[in-house]
Amino acid sequence: MDRFQDKLLSLGAELRKGRIEILQANLGKLCNLSCVHCHVESGPTKTQENMDEKTADAVLRFLKDSGIKTLDLTGGAPEMNPYFRKLVKAARGLGVHVIDRCNLTVFYVPGQEKTPEFLRDNQIEIVASLPCYSKENVDKQRGNGTFDESIRALMKLNELGYGTAGTGLILNLVYNPVGPHLPPAQVELEKDYKDRLFKDFGIVFNRLYTITNMPMKRYARYLKAFGQLEKYEQLLFESFNPATLEGLMCRNTLSVSWDGKLYDCDFNQMLGMPIRRGQLSAGLAQGNGEQSRTMQMRNGKPLTILDTSLDALKNFQILTADHCFGCTAGCGSSCQGALN
Repeated sequence: MDRFQDKLLSLGAELRKGRIEILQANLGKLCNLSCVHCHVESGPTKTQENMDEKTADAVLRFLKDSGIKTLDLTGGAPEMNPYFRKLVKAARGLGVHVIDRCNLTVFYVPGQEKTPEFLRDNQIEIVASLPCYSKENVDKQRGNGTFDESIRALMKLNELGYGTAGTGLILNLVYNPVGPHLPPAQVELEKDYKDRLFKDFGIVFNRLYTITNMPMKRYARYLKAFGQLEKYEQLLFESFNPATLEGLMCRNTLSVSWDGKLYDCDFNQMLGMPIRRGQLSAGLAQGNGEQSRTMQMRNGKPLTILDTSLDALKNFQILTADHCFGCTAGCGSSCQGALN
């Protein structure tokens, strides 16, 4: 049963693709960290599930043909993909704004020592994960020593001009709750981050994004092990905020996986819910909840970046499931932070 679709139906609402403005490419699950809150289940051993050159080239063709002007690179640690730099350079050559979702500690992986300068030279926006300004909390969530490495990386980025007005080098940080609760108000927390990081380390940055942890994959197992999974899922359900629906990232973002399949969002990607040829793109039929749910066809052939155009995705109904309560809880959550 899809409780989220039931919630939408009770409001007379539906979710459909609007104008797609962002192509988010997950370059794979290879990462130098194994964070407990990671919904991707990425880590150092995930060497097979990573984007190859053929798919990377298809991403670039799609960007050129579609006219999409933002490429959002994520992972894993996207910088560890062998075609990361090719994607960045070619996308910038097309006039596309590129975002790198960086865990900061990747700069200390052998072979990544010059990555900060590469990002600067190509004017790449960095969205860097720093789940807290407390060493204890960061190391608890990401592993011992990660806080110190993250701070060193931020100081390096500041030296290169990131986060400083007038440089055009954007440095945004991401906060994830350490425990099974919703993020605090983004504006107030951003002020706390800026005050604390500048006071303690002289670090500056542009914006803070608060993102709700999704109870799936590794994080779901972590919560279950401590008997907190059902309670957290219920918190998300009870915190549903209809004011977040208009700003959901699935409306204007298209997600492509390491193997080229297309998804409404990165979370659907991790749950194996691809956009399929059978997925209805016409108007939603009238009827009871069960009949309406059948309109979300899940048995067609998955669409891929290699054989799909942007025009073919117009007005597609967005696939939903209970995890969608994570994006609509409280102030809302997206890759660009709070929604409301």
